[in-house]
Amino acid sequence: MLKNIIRKIFPDRQKETNKLEAQKLKWLVRAVMTTRPDEIGCEECFQELDRFVEIQLAGKDAAEAMPLVQDHLDRCRVCKEEFEALMVALRALA
Repeated sequence: MLKNIIRKIFPDRQKETNKLEAQKLKWLVRAVMTTRPDEIGCEECFQELDRFVEIQLAGKDAAEAMPLVQDHLDRCRVCKEEFEALMVALRALA
């Protein structure tokens, strides 16, 4: 009975849910298809982040020097936000 009421109030809810599920599935497939055998996880990325930032701030190509860190930053929103916050903080101190 509750489901019927919800369907009457939110008739397009199922369509929205299906779209969301399709987006999640696409993201998952893309993540699996682009997984590298040598990729690093968040912990290792975080351990290397200070060195990556130092290279970047020195005006060198950190992505070329540390491609696995760059690859992880391209894939992981959380680590990318940490990287960007660290860059902002260190630039402010300079």
